[in-house]
Amino acid sequence: MILIVDDNPSNLYSLKKLLESKDFRVDTAASGEEALGKALKNDYALIILDVQMPGMDGFEVAETLAGYSKTKEVPIIFLSAVNTEKRFITRGYASGGKDYVTKPVDPEILMLKVKTFYNLQAQSIAMKKAQQSLEMEVKGRRESQVTMKSQIDHFHLMLESLPQIAFTLNEDGMVDFVNCKWHEYSDAETEFPETHPDDLNIREEFDRCQKKGKAMELEIRIRNRESGKYRYHLLRVTPVYEGDSIKNWVGTFTDIDDQKKVEKEKDEFLSIASHELKTPLTSIKAYVQLLERRLKLNKDSAEAGFVIKAQEQIEKLNTLITDLLDVSKIENGKLKISKKPANLEHVISNAIDIILQTHDEDRVKIKRDGIRPDILIPLDEIRIEQVLINFLTNAIKYSPKNNQVIVTTFVDEEEQEVRVNITDFGIGIPDFKQEAVFRKFYRVEESSLQFQGMGIGLFICSEIIKQHHGNIGVSSKVDEGSTFYFTLPLN
Repeated sequence: MILIVDDNPSNLYSLKKLLESKDFRVDTAASGEEALGKALKNDYALIILDVQMPGMDGFEVAETLAGYSKTKEVPIIFLSAVNTEKRFITRGYASGGKDYVTKPVDPEILMLKVKTFYNLQAQSIAMKKAQQSLEMEVKGRRESQVTMKSQIDHFHLMLESLPQIAFTLNEDGMVDFVNCKWHEYSDAETEFPETHPDDLNIREEFDRCQKKGKAMELEIRIRNRESGKYRYHLLRVTPVYEGDSIKNWVGTFTDIDDQKKVEKEKDEFLSIASHELKTPLTSIKAYVQLLERRLKLNKDSAEAGFVIKAQEQIEKLNTLITDLLDVSKIENGKLKISKKPANLEHVISNAIDIILQTHDEDRVKIKRDGIRPDILIPLDEIRIEQVLINFLTNAIKYSPKNNQVIVTTFVDEEEQEVRVNITDFGIGIPDFKQEAVFRKFYRVEESSLQFQGMGIGLFICSEIIKQHHGNIGVSSKVDEGSTFYFTLPLN
């Protein structure tokens, strides 16, 4: 807005109309006193000030305006028809005016001057606002940095107080903080502790998880610098997100060596017991088969039914013992995975055929859905078939009222992996128990009384998929069903 100050109403009117014709917003004042009041109250981009006025003249008004922080930067153009001498012009500039125009005024020249000073003032105001905004932003960032540093220091102090080895990695996956426990197992702050030659490489496993943006959990043996002995630790590395991107990673090594020794003793007992049970069980199975042949029983007789039931129970016992032996192999690192290029679709088809042959086809319905991956990928056919049969068996077992099962496959070219889903419409699993179903000997309480089992099948499946460098998981809703899935890398 432009303020025109003149004690002559006709001058005010004509000049106002001229400026308004050029789309300027205009305000007027008939005296110096009125001009001061308006200037302190409103924001003006330019003041056109008459010199010769009763009371306060233009020079006094300009000098007064220059004394206020609000108005000292507002450009002033003096207009005068009487005070046209050099000394008056000089005083006008000295009192803070940007220009001194004598009457009669050429309207075009006046408009050029008005536009120039108006635009300069508008740019000046915009620059000041930008500068103020920048200063506020800088101040805000400094305060944020101070707050962030305080939070980081507090976080580091917490990590230092932990009994575990604790560390953080930046967004690029490089170690940037370690607590004092780290130095018991590593020579350098930027290098992971030395692992046992038979264990997985920490950096390689972390790089694999980093690419997928997923947390890492790994049981690993690391070497103590002082004793030179390797101790089992549970390594967990979790991403910290800022919005949709990973800001950094937080990791811990928890010593589980004593726990592993107790588990090893238990696993050795299970291994010995399983092996000892396997031999007499094989003999029992052979004798029952021999008995069946010798007796030549009528298939419809009660005795034949008893023999069949005995064989079924022997097979169940054989399966349990086999699973216990697999658990023992896993714990001792002896579960061997022999990967070679194989057609996954053939493996899936074989697993489905086995389930249909061993179950009542009228009662069990398995639907095949999704893209059929008719491609060769590196896998252990026997072990992957074992996973599929376990998933399918569970899907039927825990769906007593609806034995429809859907097998769906997806190929993700971007992630370079294939995913297999086994969906049932059974009893489902509560949300807070879904992660635990892949733990050794874990059983969901709600189903443990109704359905038999030792809770090791899914644990074995999990280990098989891990050794294939894939992922395994479940999504489920109570009373609606579950989808168990696993992924395998394409190469």
